[in-house]
Amino acid sequence: MEFALSIDCGTQSLRALLFDEFGNLHDMVKIPYTPYYSPNPEWAEQDANIYWQSLCKAVNTLKERNKEKFKKIIGVSITTQRDTAVLVDENGVPLRPAIIWLDQRKSSYKNPLNFFENIAFSIIKMKETAIRIYRKSRPNWIKENEPEIWDKTHKFLLLSGYLLFKLTGKFIDSTASQIGHIPFDYKHQRWPKNKNSWRWRVFGVEREKLPELVPPCTIVGKISKEVASQTGIPEGTPIITSGSDKGCETIGSGCTSSDCASLSFGTTATIQTTSKKYFEPIPFIPPYPAVIPNAYNPEIEIFRGYWLVKWFIKEFGEKELELSEKLNVAPEIILNGFLDNIPAGSEGLILHPMWTPGLDMPNARGAIIGFSDYHTKGHVYRAIIEGINFALKDGMERIEKRGKIRIKKLTVSGGGSQSEKICQITANMFNLPVYKPKTHETSGLGAALCVFGAHSTIDEAINNMIHYSKVFYPDKEEAEIYNELYKKAYKKIYSSLRNIYSNIKKLTDNND
Repeated sequence: MEFALSIDCGTQSLRALLFDEFGNLHDMVKIPYTPYYSPNPEWAEQDANIYWQSLCKAVNTLKERNKEKFKKIIGVSITTQRDTAVLVDENGVPLRPAIIWLDQRKSSYKNPLNFFENIAFSIIKMKETAIRIYRKSRPNWIKENEPEIWDKTHKFLLLSGYLLFKLTGKFIDSTASQIGHIPFDYKHQRWPKNKNSWRWRVFGVEREKLPELVPPCTIVGKISKEVASQTGIPEGTPIITSGSDKGCETIGSGCTSSDCASLSFGTTATIQTTSKKYFEPIPFIPPYPAVIPNAYNPEIEIFRGYWLVKWFIKEFGEKELELSEKLNVAPEIILNGFLDNIPAGSEGLILHPMWTPGLDMPNARGAIIGFSDYHTKGHVYRAIIEGINFALKDGMERIEKRGKIRIKKLTVSGGGSQSEKICQITANMFNLPVYKPKTHETSGLGAALCVFGAHSTIDEAINNMIHYSKVFYPDKEEAEIYNELYKKAYKKIYSSLRNIYSNIKKLTDNND
């Protein structure tokens, strides 16, 4: 039996996972770390060395427990969180802490567009969006506030590129990992060929400071003697590209065509499909490059997704936290007991989960409407789960409309997918069957697919490695309740509250 070593580097932890050629997870080591620190308000940074040190610790621990299996590893692949930037010198040494995806810093207001671009972007009503992207782009902030760092910067890398450099010694990355504030040409999956493209000015980074790009499932090097001594990965092991964590989740859950959608119940909740055709799920917001070569993952994000559950526990779950500690279980398991006692629709309580607004709803706020005196903490918890799903269903409809496709089934990943009750609620709300993968570690499995795919074909690896533990079919009665609430209530929330949201922003928003 042969094995793939997957490295899954997330926001709060790094996992090293050992998969066999049939998709079975044999062992996993998880190294937690503080997600980020904030030296200034709205900043989110992390020492890039933490990621490499965690990788070395995780793999060495995994090897100690699986010495014989490590002799049969045929490749290693890395998947990471998206939009986390690492600036390095010519030796690959980080020049400052990594700026992670949660960071909210902005550079000064500036219009980087030329005369003709100003006209074109104004016509399509995207001029202000382009300026917002300019301000959120990390290079522009570095140039303005830390020019000496930018002058020393040899390469501007995403976290995936940094870890690949540590393994290979090359400044190289997968096209399927290029998701962030970078001048990537998503349609053609490459850096822009036109030196005068607006992307270079909006994102503020020069071509020579970016890595070489290769397709996913590409062998980009072998583990050297030095790297082997640090990590425990056998010398000579092929290093194979995969893609971003969400992209790996999508392929790892078996969502490989446009009649399927992958739901990720993570900190950021997302809905993705896999398409050979390029289409923008939100106008002028591109689909991301898929882990399947020459394909795309059109996606809608709910930026605070299942973070809302953490927020709820922190603010209102003191008793549940105490009970979870006594029983030595996750507090979410205690909270899921509420789901059995509250009916579909939370007895009229509906949540609009825009604690962080979407790209096309810049003024939106979170809202909970429909309160009555019989509503309890349990109703609020169920309304959170339902509100996230309503938002994801809205995203699915946008993807279907823009892509002229029909989604017929769903797959689920992320923390929320471990709850069978949440899976069943999801099937009822979407009125579609929900497939729960055999392994919860779908991101790591997606990276492992690339290892085996590089040695045969990705289609063969998918056929051998994707399996499901259960399929949840919708309950017709509850599906009808949710459909009526969705059409007649949830879909009308934003349009009804838009002006109120805008007034609140004008009265209370102190951001420049």
